[in-house]
Amino acid sequence: MSILRTIALFAYLFGYMIVHYGVLRRAERALAAGDMDTVEQIVRKHIPHWSQGILNVTGAQLVVEGKENIPQGVPCVFVGNHRSYFDIPLLLVALDAPHGILAKEELEKIPLLNRWMKLLGCVFVKRDDIRASVKALNDATAIVESGRSFVIFPEGTRYKGEEGGAGEFKAGAFRIAIKTGAPVVPVAISGARGLFEGHGNRATPGSIYIRILPPIQTVGMSKAEQKQLPEAVRQTILAEL
Repeated sequence: MSILRTIALFAYLFGYMIVHYGVLRRAERALAAGDMDTVEQIVRKHIPHWSQGILNVTGAQLVVEGKENIPQGVPCVFVGNHRSYFDIPLLLVALDAPHGILAKEELEKIPLLNRWMKLLGCVFVKRDDIRASVKALNDATAIVESGRSFVIFPEGTRYKGEEGGAGEFKAGAFRIAIKTGAPVVPVAISGARGLFEGHGNRATPGSIYIRILPPIQTVGMSKAEQKQLPEAVRQTILAEL
C-alpha cells in the first residue's frame, strides 16, 4: 500500500503542475508585467491547494494550533524545526498564507516546481558557499523589507535524530528578522518525518502537529539578546515537540 501511495504522491505532485501549466504561465506573465495582485491571487489559490493535495494523497492528518499568534498587518519571520521534505507543503497549508521559504539550491533544479517557488518568493541557497549564502540572506531580507513574511528552517538541513530533537539553530537566519525589525514566530512541527523518511522514503499515513507559538519582538533587542535569540527560539520549539 505504501508503494502505491508513493507512486500516487509523485504522480500528483507533478501532475498538478502539468495540468495547471497555463496558470503558471499566466502568473509568470503577470510577474513580468509587474502585476503583483494577479500573482498573489494565483499563488494564494493554487499553492495551498497543491500542498493540501500532497497531504491528502499521503493520508496525512494535520492538526494546527496557535494561528491566533500570527501578527496581523506586519511581515514576520516564521522559524521552524526541520525534520522532513514534507515540512514545506505542511507550512504552505498551516500558516495564514503561503510565504516564501529559504530553500536549498537542489530544489531550484526541479522543473516546474522551481518556477512555482520563484512565484512564491522563495530564495535558494547554496549551503557550502559563504558568498552565495550571504546573498541569499540579503535577498530574503529584501523580501521582508518589502512587506512580505518569510519562512526559515535555521538548522539548514533536516534533523535525522530522534523525534523531539532539533539541530543547532544557525544565527544567520535570525539576522533577517533583526535587520528588518520583524517579529520571529516560532513554529514547532511534530510527526512529519513519519510521513516519508521514517518509512524508507515511502509515503505513509500519519498525524502531524503544528504549533504556532507567540511572536518574539526583535525591535529594541540588545546585542546580548540578539546573540541568544537562535538558542532561545530553539529551546522554545523543543519544549513543544
